[in-house]
Amino acid sequence: MPYPDAEFDACYSSHVLEHFQQDEARKLLTECYQILKCKGIIRVVVPDLEAITRKYLSTLEKVNSGIKEAESNYDWMMLELYDQTVRSVGGGKMKDFLLNPSINNKDFVRYRIGAEAEKFWEIQAHQKSMRERIMAKSPAWFLQKLRIIIAKYLVALVAGNEAKKSFEEGIFRNSGEIHLWMYDRYSLKRLLEQVGFIDVRVCRADDSRIPDFNSYGLDMIDSKIRKPDSLFMEAMKP
Repeated sequence: MPYPDAEFDACYSSHVLEHFQQDEARKLLTECYQILKCKGIIRVVVPDLEAITRKYLSTLEKVNSGIKEAESNYDWMMLELYDQTVRSVGGGKMKDFLLNPSINNKDFVRYRIGAEAEKFWEIQAHQKSMRERIMAKSPAWFLQKLRIIIAKYLVALVAGNEAKKSFEEGIFRNSGEIHLWMYDRYSLKRLLEQVGFIDVRVCRADDSRIPDFNSYGLDMIDSKIRKPDSLFMEAMKP
């Protein structure tokens, strides 16, 4: 990070760490450690692997017991577990699930991902035209798209269509959308301690050692948890 050592009183990261390989995540937290002052607080928010798996097992028990109404919840929990690690197109199967006009468990999805679900449905309801979306793009975006199109054409020309498909998937998987690792309260605590942090604590969304944290509207918006599927953890630099 382009900042001097011991520059900040607090550092915050939400649903970022899971998009890095383990070694890269450690490097990121090490840099956070370096730029924090002594007694500075780091707050890390990630998808809660433990909570996701427990809820998955709960819905699995229900469908295995013949509770037909739990089937949609089971399908959603399977997506929470795997979709963002295996998808090869933007939005993946989660997007298809949320766009389904026959979706019958909106309340469950809201309970799981909170404001993110409402935001998705609102955007879809007020979707801009293709022309408006294109006009909003920057010249750099068009240049990058052109470079990728040329590269795909050259790969197909030299190595064939299968190589082109592999190239396209590689481009997507390196775009930042994919989850490359997941954390529970034990693994995240251990990682923070290995980097050098002390006094590691699991928090609530509205609980923080960062002064006036709730006034920033990061984890709570209008008294609602922004990402209720999250693990909230804080630690201190000694």
